[in-house]
Amino acid sequence: MKEFIEMIAKHLVDHPEAVEVKEVEGERTTVYELRVGEGELGKVIGKKGQTARSIRTLLTAASAKKGKRAVLEILD
Repeated sequence: MKEFIEMIAKHLVDHPEAVEVKEVEGERTTVYELRVGEGELGKVIGKKGQTARSIRTLLTAASAKKGKRAVLEILD
């Protein structure tokens, strides 16, 4: 899942080398921290938050199949 989020984010930004995804695994929940380069936060969030919402929806659906909860935090 981490690689999936990383791939999407790298295709959205101008500086893909600055994209970093950290995975924090818990018993019932996995938290993914997505960090992007300075000034590129808006590209990942998208207009009115639509891009971020879409990524979160895909993440939620995929993690539900595994019986876990997933949370995506987008950090600058």
